[in-house]
Amino acid sequence: MPQLRLALNQIDSTVGDIAGNAEAVLHWTRHAAAQGAHLVAFPEMALTGYPVEDLALRPSFVEASRAALAGLAGRLAEEGFGELPVVVGYLDRSERAEPRLGRPAGSPENAAAVLHRGEVVLRFAKHHLPNYGVFDEYRYFVRGDTLPVLRVHGVDVALAICEDLWQEGGRVPAARSAGAGLLLSVNASPYERNKDDTRLDLVRRRAREAGCTTAYLASTGGQDELVFDGDSLVVDAAGEVIARAPQFVEGSVILDLELPAADPRAPEGTVDDGLRIDRVVLAGPAGEPLPAYEPELTGGYAHRLEDDEEVYSALVIGLRAYVAKNGFRSVLVGLSGGIDSSLVAAIACDALGASHVYGVSMPSSYSSEHSREDAAELARRTGLHFRTVSIEPMFDAFMGSLGLTGLAEENLQARLRGTTLMALSNQEGHLVLAPGNKSELAVGYSTLYGDAVGAYGPIKDVYKSDVFRLARWRNRAAEERGQVPPIPENSITKPPSAELRPGQVDTDSLPDYEVLDRILALYVDGDQGKDAIVAAGFDEELVARTLRMVDTAEYKRRQYPPGTKISAKGFGKDRRLPITNRWQETTARPGTGA
Repeated sequence: MPQLRLALNQIDSTVGDIAGNAEAVLHWTRHAAAQGAHLVAFPEMALTGYPVEDLALRPSFVEASRAALAGLAGRLAEEGFGELPVVVGYLDRSERAEPRLGRPAGSPENAAAVLHRGEVVLRFAKHHLPNYGVFDEYRYFVRGDTLPVLRVHGVDVALAICEDLWQEGGRVPAARSAGAGLLLSVNASPYERNKDDTRLDLVRRRAREAGCTTAYLASTGGQDELVFDGDSLVVDAAGEVIARAPQFVEGSVILDLELPAADPRAPEGTVDDGLRIDRVVLAGPAGEPLPAYEPELTGGYAHRLEDDEEVYSALVIGLRAYVAKNGFRSVLVGLSGGIDSSLVAAIACDALGASHVYGVSMPSSYSSEHSREDAAELARRTGLHFRTVSIEPMFDAFMGSLGLTGLAEENLQARLRGTTLMALSNQEGHLVLAPGNKSELAVGYSTLYGDAVGAYGPIKDVYKSDVFRLARWRNRAAEERGQVPPIPENSITKPPSAELRPGQVDTDSLPDYEVLDRILALYVDGDQGKDAIVAAGFDEELVARTLRMVDTAEYKRRQYPPGTKISAKGFGKDRRLPITNRWQETTARPGTGA
């Protein structure tokens, strides 16, 4: 059987940095060529970054992508890689109108291309367009209607883009009908916890359906709230894993494959789902079978991270990418001594290094001595920069002028802390991190312009019970490495409290977090209604109260900063509800606390 050395490059592209992304493609192509690769591939929209959102609607950006693709083909040839075919994702536009979709000629396409001998020899657009969760691809793109097949070194390679594998039909069965020896899918599939198992099952199933070896190439890195976890896969036609890349690591998987020879009488014309086979036979040596050689590269198999390490790694990567790609060098965290700010500080130190993390303790007269000590102890353990700025003089000045009481008095303290953090951010150039977790955001247990202040929320999509578990995991991981656990034990074991009034604890206002989070998972993540949640075994009055809190806090969530998405339904693009909304799962009237 013909042989082929395949290079899958799971890289971290930055949206809009077309020149920088092109340089990354060049760098990793050089690396693949040095390893003797015969076919090199890069992820979905690697040249533009993903997702480009409304940039896709700007003709200037589309044309910049197209020009960069042509320029990249030329540079590859100039550097001596003209005979090495390279598959790369980019943003294109359709050449013809799509009357059925009401789209004019020139509509954007999520596309990929094959570069060879200084030319773009094959272009194709994504066939299945996702339109759920964080995806809005029907808003932007028209779909492709071809099955692209590249004949390289005597092997027919069918090409696909991300959702083409996730949806039934289309290019997967078409690859079988076309007699492909390899199905190569380029992807920018965002991370969700436990998605690695789902992805593996998917690729195995699609390989069996396609009847050929299947390579699934994924992006890594972060873009706004999304994290891309790599985890590229190659499985054989029976669904057995041949190679698997590490999670959250930029790099190249290079492996030798033995694949069926291309049939000289391979089908042409239209196959499954009306897809037209667009077969390109490469000119010159790249189109001819290779002389037999001894396989040397297996691609390797990177073992999976255990669940807590995987989630924690995603949070670290998400924060690191957001800070670096937005041009910041340091972050600022308000340290209360509590579990949320402690975990955020630990994540920040792991993402950026402690020398780039600044912590501020901002005690009031209600701040306990142990909380002040816990904040200082965390700083000592991690080595981050630490200072104390008391808000008492500011608080006294406001109270003397306004005479606030109750909730207004409590929220004033949080807002003074938020103002202090933003003032230091403006003065010193740090990016402020908001420490709120998903449980608090869900029920509105936060103060607008107070503890919700920040440019990024690292644990925005992490329920409170998971915050505790991740903190324990991080400390345990440090102990196993012979390091000092970053989070003081007291921050983990003491009852959570906002410390805005004497003796306050979270359970004064909220159910126990273990119970609350299970209800929230059903309502927020699962879109279950009140009756279904009660039927699952929860107290009806508690469910009604919890759902009221969630429903009336939408305006707060809308004003919260972006944060790393780790679940299937994070607050933001995943879950879009109107702020003004009279539909309630309960009959009680909305509250008004802010």
